[in-house]
Amino acid sequence: MKQILPILFLLAQACFVSCKTEEKKNDDKKPVCVSDSMTHRITLDTARLTNISNELQLSGEVGFNENRVVKVFPFSSGQVMDVKVSLGDHVAAGQVLAVIRSADIAGNYSDLKTTASDIAIARRHMENTKSLYEKGISSEKEYEEAKENYQKALAVNQKINDALRINGGGNTNASGILTVKAPISGYIVEKKANAGSFIRPDNAENLFTISDLKDVWIWANVFETDIARVREGYTALVRTIAYPGKTFRGRVDKVSEVLSPDNKVMRIRINLPNEGLLLKPEMFTSVQIENTEESKAVSIPADAMVFEGGRNFVVVYKDKCNLQLREVFIIKTENDRAYIGGGLNAGEVIISKNQVLFYNAILENQ
Repeated sequence: MKQILPILFLLAQACFVSCKTEEKKNDDKKPVCVSDSMTHRITLDTARLTNISNELQLSGEVGFNENRVVKVFPFSSGQVMDVKVSLGDHVAAGQVLAVIRSADIAGNYSDLKTTASDIAIARRHMENTKSLYEKGISSEKEYEEAKENYQKALAVNQKINDALRINGGGNTNASGILTVKAPISGYIVEKKANAGSFIRPDNAENLFTISDLKDVWIWANVFETDIARVREGYTALVRTIAYPGKTFRGRVDKVSEVLSPDNKVMRIRINLPNEGLLLKPEMFTSVQIENTEESKAVSIPADAMVFEGGRNFVVVYKDKCNLQLREVFIIKTENDRAYIGGGLNAGEVIISKNQVLFYNAILENQ
């Protein structure tokens, strides 16, 4: 027993010295601080409560805005003799688009000439009859008939003039040539006229379509399973193969009430300002619809997190010498933002640039 006591005493003394040394080490630890030189190398971001973006990817194509478009129809039947423009050309109001030779117009001018002669004859007969009536040679009935025939000749002439005006008016001549001109300035976005082709009276197809292309419509297809995820007013981000680094932003302004019978999709329309006239009709597009109405969550920049061991961490900034490591739980990541389900509150400040340096320093200091 006397031999055991000294041994216990030595063990207790060794333990005491060891504990004192450990306490001294802990006392010597200094908090990790953001130095003045590092202040300019970090970025601080505030966690904020935001709508969770629920994105939907669709395919679509560019179409012209039909509210800013004019379809050019032929005034009369005939044969297209010449086409002056090509698809995609810019035209000014009044510019000649095509030349048509029309038998109907030539007939109108011939009839106009004939009726002009009839008017002259009817007028002379009426004047002669009036003179004879005033002298008592002709009866009143004969004079009234002469006046009636003159009015009929005028009416026939007016009818032909009206027909000629409908068939092109000042853009025609007695040879039956009809000049088709652009009613507005814009771009030829549709061309159906070809030299040598015939235009029939029963064919209501337009020759050209002109649009200014300052605004365009994007038509996108929505499958049945996604119909509930699209509404008018939702933000739409449109991208094209032609401009891979550019995103066009617009809004859904029309949602169809019926499905296409061919492919069972619902079409939606997105109105886009077309700055620089970059978007051309018939271009294929990818469309990203953003629905931000469903729920809210705390969000931070996705690159502010440190991923290690299958877990996500952030460095919370209280002040320059009060930094905390915090594990966060991610709901989803969209558009370079991470939506947080726990571990961080709205309003808390985090380091979002060079945070890995402080993450490692805090771990080493623990």
